[in-house]
Amino acid sequence: MIGASGSEFKIFSGTKSRYLAEKICRSIGCPLGNLNIEHFSDGEFAVSFEESIRGQYVYLVQSTFPNSDNLMELLLMIDAAKRASAYKVTAVIPYFGWARQDRKDKPRVSIGAKLIADMLSVAGIDRLITMDLHADQIQGFFNVPVDHLYASTIFAPYIKSLKLKDIVIASPDVGGSKRAGSYSKYLGVPMVICHKTREKANVVGEMRIIGDVQGKNVIITDDMVDTAGTLCKAAALMKKRGAITVRAIVSHGVMSGRAGRRIDNSQLTEIAFTDSIPFNTSKCKKVKILSVAEMFADTIQRVQEHKSISEQYIL
Repeated sequence: MIGASGSEFKIFSGTKSRYLAEKICRSIGCPLGNLNIEHFSDGEFAVSFEESIRGQYVYLVQSTFPNSDNLMELLLMIDAAKRASAYKVTAVIPYFGWARQDRKDKPRVSIGAKLIADMLSVAGIDRLITMDLHADQIQGFFNVPVDHLYASTIFAPYIKSLKLKDIVIASPDVGGSKRAGSYSKYLGVPMVICHKTREKANVVGEMRIIGDVQGKNVIITDDMVDTAGTLCKAAALMKKRGAITVRAIVSHGVMSGRAGRRIDNSQLTEIAFTDSIPFNTSKCKKVKILSVAEMFADTIQRVQEHKSISEQYIL
């Protein structure tokens, strides 16, 4: 594919993100590149490009959600592209895993997000395109340009399309108040915050609501849903406090363990998240998936044409 600037580029995908890469290619109007991943009986695998990429801009689409094979595939794809004389290699990582490990929150722990950033850098990426990092400061872990996209570009219009009255935007914790505040300001509606404590990872202890939800349609915003424990507990508490409905919009649907069943049995009316991670909607009836393919396609085209990316942001 040749961009408006005259430079050639190709898009390739790892195994588990092929569904999204195909959508991105359809939006741009280019074919998905031919990449082969050969698996061996002991669990190893090898990556090879089945077409020339010499002197070209190469975009590698792969989210690094569990299991770790997805990350390893991406690293091998980057290495193979550099060794095949690609001009520039851009990692397109809609969901950047390990992002919750962005600091030392107690002694003698790893900073997983920095380690992953170092691994990608050593492998040889020239640019990173990602979406809704768990912590914005992770961009500083890289010494290459990072294009940080926001799912609010598709969520904000979706919220408006619901045509709900008496909306309140809620943050499930203090850390997400900036995100919730952006939605609140854009939509011109109030905001509430859930203050929670954790007994341990993935286990919510005490939770309190700061603000009024009586007679309101509440929309909880978050960057990811893992076990769904926080969302379901927040929804139950808000309904108890008099909320009419409680919905959630979440950037990344990790949905591990019994998350689907937990949401179906919760007070949530609906949960919407993006297709940054594949999810079978039959596992949860309340899930609505919104695609980010066009947003990533537009970003790739803007990068190729040396145009501003921030122009596409709504919030």
